[in-house]
Formats: sequence, structure tokens, C-alpha cells
Amino acid sequence: MKNFSLIVILTISFLFAFGYDEVHGHGVGSETFPPVDLNGNLVTLEVSSSQSDTSVDADQQISISLIDFESKVTLRDVTFLVKAERGEKFLFDKEFKAENGFIVFNFVSKETDSIIIEESDDDSFFGSLLGLDSRMVHVKGSNLSDGGLYKFDISILTADGFSNNLEEPLFFNAGISIAQTTTHQIIDPNFGEQNIDVITYYDEISDFQYDHDSKEISFFMPFEWSESNINQTSVVHEEISIPQNYGDLLVSGFTMYVNGIQLSDDIVNIDDFFTDERVVHFIIYQKELLNIFENTSNQNGMNFVIVPNRDYPHLSSVTENGQFRILVSWEPENLISNSKAKINFDVTDIFLKNRPIATNYEFSITQNDKIIFEQKGVSTDSKEQHNIAEFMVPSDVTGIVNLNFENLDNNSLAKTTIPIVVNRITNQDSEIVIPDWIRNNAEWWTNEQIDDKTFIQGIEYLIKNNVIVISETQKGTSESQEIPSWIRNNAEWWTNEQIDDRTFVQGLEFLIQQGILMSDLKLFET
Repeated sequence: MKNFSLIVILTISFLFAFGYDEVHGHGVGSETFPPVDLNGNLVTLEVSSSQSDTSVDADQQISISLIDFESKVTLRDVTFLVKAERGEKFLFDKEFKAENGFIVFNFVSKETDSIIIEESDDDSFFGSLLGLDSRMVHVKGSNLSDGGLYKFDISILTADGFSNNLEEPLFFNAGISIAQTTTHQIIDPNFGEQNIDVITYYDEISDFQYDHDSKEISFFMPFEWSESNINQTSVVHEEISIPQNYGDLLVSGFTMYVNGIQLSDDIVNIDDFFTDERVVHFIIYQKELLNIFENTSNQNGMNFVIVPNRDYPHLSSVTENGQFRILVSWEPENLISNSKAKINFDVTDIFLKNRPIATNYEFSITQNDKIIFEQKGVSTDSKEQHNIAEFMVPSDVTGIVNLNFENLDNNSLAKTTIPIVVNRITNQDSEIVIPDWIRNNAEWWTNEQIDDKTFIQGIEYLIKNNVIVISETQKGTSESQEIPSWIRNNAEWWTNEQIDDRTFVQGLEFLIQQGILMSDLKLFET
């Protein structure tokens, strides 16, 4: 049996290998095996992927077709023997007959104990695109439409006639990866509730972790460390999606480690051209995979660690019109109320390869729409000198403040905002002591045995005893709001010792810094 191998990693929309004009489509990927001999003619196998109608469902479709290499026409009466796996899970091992040499697998998520396979003649994205009546195979099972790595062992048993059995069947080993997104909620002591998405174009990830102080992201992904698998893998593509209001991860560069090996800076690309999020791409090519393979032992999958690039500690953001990138740093590193601060910033032009430029700008620092500082001017085009804004942090300002850049080059769409923190909360702060009765209160509150008012009495105690520290201005200006659900979750985790005292207090400090339930705290009545 002749053997051919290929791993198809879908990171962009490829061109179809047919003799038609170029065809582009969102979420479409295709790759074709090198041509091989079949009874004196060259044929090739194509494996393609797309998502089903996203307005109706999220089913994933993967097609397999046997094509005459010269005429670009699919062969008729082809019998495929297909063994399929998703990740490490076996799906099926079955023969399929296709009159047009073209078969589509529609992967559908359904809670079942076993895989269900249903065949039908049906319309599909591929069939309508190519003008073919295709054989549709519905494969139903748990999480099948969620994406991930699909592996196929494909044997061609007949071609150009179902009775025309090949003396030596053609064998292809293929893999196709469909983007899979997982969302991970974190409770940051300074920025509150945030969601970080991980989009993997290879295989399912697990064990996601985030360290608030080091800003380190880590997770695990299965991967077969062998030369044959690496040779079949053209690229491993991972992405992280970060909310634009999470200032701690708006850093200008990231470094990735896999199994303890630092990868080159070339694998990282930051895409800030989204209103609500930034997407960081990590494109790991074969050279990097081989380097990891050759320099580590006892490898079991991929252990990813992503950290902000220490050589470039400043934050960055792109203006809404996509023309300018703003780079920001500040002194001192930890800004403190009632103290002097200096903001350093550069204005660069993206279309000039991020070269600093001289242009008009309007800069302001705000908190809750209150202006703390304003400055106008013309930015410097020097690579050695920064634009500087020096000011005194007011004594009543703590928590998140926004650095606003507007009307660059007199364009109202050339604007962006970067959030930073005054009086940063860290896990390195001094040890705190919380009485047992407050822990009991928190447990009863999470079980709805006591009301919000009784729970707030515990918060009053912590404030009176300086376990929670807030400013005088916050004491008198905030309005009552509903307690967020994540505070109740924090309280439950704390009572179950899933988080420590410091993390619990940080959540309460954030609750107060944001002005939530301030009018309900009797401590602040005058």
C-alpha cells in the first residue's frame, strides 16, 4: 500500500486547487497532497474544511476528494476507507462510496454515549461551490463542532468504477485542525472581572493558568513529539484574545516558552485593529518545533508559557482609524496617590513601520469621566526622546485611570485609551488577618442565609481595622450598585479555602474602589 502523509493547519484561507478562478471564503481552508500515480494517471487527494452556515449552527465540515491532477476533475465511483480521530478520541473506521469522488463529513455536537453516523445526499458548502452532488456524512458526538485536531487515515479502494478494486490501494495520512476557542474568566485585583480567550488551531488546550503579578499565561496542549509528526506539521498556531480595557496585558511585546524553551520573537504578532480586544498570534514553524524536540527530554505535549517581553515594558495601543500606535511607560513603576508622576509616550505611524512622527495630539488623564490632567502639543519624531507629561496624582485618586490620546493629526477618529492603575494591589503586600466570624458571615451570605446588609457589616469591620484601605473622597461620592456575582463566587471560594485571604480582600477593595454599595456602608455616614 502506498503511503502519503500531511498535516493541514488552517491559519488562513487557502486557495482551492481546482482550475477555477481564485476563491476566497471566511473560515475556508484547503490543502492538496502531491500527485501520485494511479494506473498510469496522476491523481491527488484534497482535504478541505469550512464551518457550516454560522447563522444557523456551528457545525464543522471537512471534505475529502480524489482529483485527476491534469484535468482537475474528481474521479468517479471512488471507495474511501476512512479512519477518523479527534485529538486522541477514536471516531469511526468505515467505508464510504462516492459517485463523484467527493465526500463531506459534517461534524455535529450531540450528547451521545457513542458516535452516530448518518449518510445522505445533501447540499453542502463544498458541493454548491464546486457544482457537485456530494455524499454528506453526518458525524454526531460530544463536542465535535467545537473544533480541534481531526486525524484521518484514508485508503482509496476503488476509482473510476466501484468494481475496479485497486491492487495496491492508495493510503493517505492527513490531519486538519479547526479553530477552537476557550474562554477563561479571571478576577484581577486591580481590573476586576476579565475574560481571556485562547484560540487554538491545532488541538484542545487544558490547565489554563494566569498569574496576576507576573502577568504570565500558561496552558497545556497535546502534541506528538516525533520527527515524523513534526515533518507533517507545517505550523502550530495559537492566539490569545485580550480585552482592551485590561491594561496589564496591553504590553507591546510577548515572549513564548514551550516546554521551557524560549521561542524567537518572530513567532509573535500583535493585532490591535479591533475595538474591544487585541489578538496576539503565535505562529510556531517547524524550525522552532525541531529546536524544542532536540533540546528537551521527557516531552509530553506542549506546555505553553506566555509572558510580557521584559525588554519592552511599555504598553501600546492603536488608534481607532488604524493609523497611529501609541507606546506608553511611566515613572515611578507603581503610581501612588498624592505623589509626582511622569508619563512617557511615543506616537508612531503604523504605515511608516512604526516610525515616531511629529503630529498634533491631545492628551488627558481621567477617572470616571473626571479630568485629572490635560496636555496638548506636537509629538516628537525622535527615536531617542519621548513625549513627557508630568503631573501630581491627586490624593483622592486610586484604582484605574485612563490615558486618553485624541485628535492626532487633527483627525477625530485618531484616538485611543490605555488604562493604568494608581495604588496597585499586589500579592506581595503584607500579610492580613481576618477574624473567623467574617469567614462565617461570608459562608452564610453565599448560601443566602444572611442578607447583603449583614455581609456589608463585615466589610465595615475590615475598613475600620485598615484591612481594606480606601480614600476619603471615595467615602462620600459613590452610589449604591448591585453586588457583582463574582464577589459572591470569591466569598464562596474563600470560605472553601480555594483562594487566600489576600485575594478575597483584593476583590472587596475593587468593589469599593469602583463605588459599588458605598451608600450602604454605615461607616461613611456623616
